[in-house]
Amino acid sequence: MKIETISLHTKVIPLKKPFKTALRTVTSIENVFVFLKLENGIVGIGSAAPTVAITGDSAEGIKDIIKNVLAPLLVNKDIHNLNFLLTAMQNACIGNTSAKAAVEIALYDSYSKLLGLPLYALLGGKKTLLENDMTVSVDSAESMANEAKKLVSKGFSILKIKVGENGEKDIERILAVRKAVGPSVSLRIDANQGWTAKEAVKIIQSLERQQANLKLVEQPVNASDIEGLKFVKEHVFTPIMADESLFSPQDAICLLENKAVDFLNIKLMKAGGIRNALTIANIAQSYNIECMVGSMMEASISVVAAAHVAASHPNITMIDLDAPLWLEDLTVDHHILKEKIILSEDSGIGISHNSLSLSV
Repeated sequence: MKIETISLHTKVIPLKKPFKTALRTVTSIENVFVFLKLENGIVGIGSAAPTVAITGDSAEGIKDIIKNVLAPLLVNKDIHNLNFLLTAMQNACIGNTSAKAAVEIALYDSYSKLLGLPLYALLGGKKTLLENDMTVSVDSAESMANEAKKLVSKGFSILKIKVGENGEKDIERILAVRKAVGPSVSLRIDANQGWTAKEAVKIIQSLERQQANLKLVEQPVNASDIEGLKFVKEHVFTPIMADESLFSPQDAICLLENKAVDFLNIKLMKAGGIRNALTIANIAQSYNIECMVGSMMEASISVVAAAHVAASHPNITMIDLDAPLWLEDLTVDHHILKEKIILSEDSGIGISHNSLSLSV
């Protein structure tokens, strides 16, 4: 079954309110959508979220790589040779992980539709009920505490708290949230590279003394500072997770061989797609290190694809896939995407290209 055409569309989607981290403030996202059409008329869909501050990928760069490098490799090729196509695509250029992820999602979507299977089933899993978290973005301590209370009242029992802007204020923010939501809500802290290693140790130790009861701290130091991650891990009790330090399977091996972190956060836009994401989960499993699947600020297509990945792998035990809940345009078809993610039994990723209001 040959791949007939690959077409691209872009769409700007506004956020319901600004999303602020230590790295950036987001008010809208421009997503690149990929439509991969097979000769029998099946259309696979994928999408990419340009996140220059993290991946270095812009919308124009994503479109250029897909149009001029990746698509020519795939058109007129047999979708049944999926693994060979994925390898050729990954080897075609260095980096450009968001573009590769978008096309990979479309490949997997079309192939699983062709076979009449949900993507999670094609990948070998059926963990279709996933517990999601919701993010509280950087703001004043009072505003973050109020937002956290609202989210708990809506049913969320796991919150991700964005910090990393100012050490002393970060302690105040986290303690205010903990006081507002009580002891039973799980708090994940994400500093987005905002601290130095010594500063991170000081902040986390202070929070431990004040019984903030944190489930983990994500990427406390600069992405390139593997020794800094290890230093933090060795001086605190709270588990440390890598995010921006982890793109490839090779990065996973480096982090785990150096015993630098307790958890890994896998994102399709960093890994370059589904296959590398699963490879990272397999590597981590061999080190007895559990994984989270997260996302950038992305539209629902790539986030739902990430949920299928999470549903398929026993070593992915944490989910951070709330990005579409921030957007004005939420297209999930028969999936449920809230504090719980419930994947439908529809074939592919389970989202129809017709529901996107974009022509193929």
